[in-house]
Amino acid sequence: MKEELEKKSKELEQTLQMQLEVAKKESEEWVKIGAVALASGLLAFGLYQIFGKNKEKKKTKKVMETLAKEGLLDAEIKKKLTQKAEPGLLGRVGIALLPMALNYGKEQLLTKLQESATKKTDEPQK
Repeated sequence: MKEELEKKSKELEQTLQMQLEVAKKESEEWVKIGAVALASGLLAFGLYQIFGKNKEKKKTKKVMETLAKEGLLDAEIKKKLTQKAEPGLLGRVGIALLPMALNYGKEQLLTKLQESATKKTDEPQK
């Protein structure tokens, strides 16, 4: 009996070691994929910072100079030209998550109310 248990424990240890080795190999692949994705994202962001933003600033600057020469540039137009046109990433995520959060909260509230109602009806009356 003791020998069988020792044999079984050795087999389990060997299978555990094999599973750990497989998990390590798979995780190495995922880390490599993640690193490549991160590096490409950083490269794209850097290229946009270098080439994309300057064009927008130059165009805005030229438009403002033209309007200033013609005497049409006032504070309101300057604000509209220089302020950010779109909400940022957090704004977009917030807009997307708000309805889901409200729906989840409503469901939780309804389940709590139903639970309390069933508890009250289940209690024996005096």
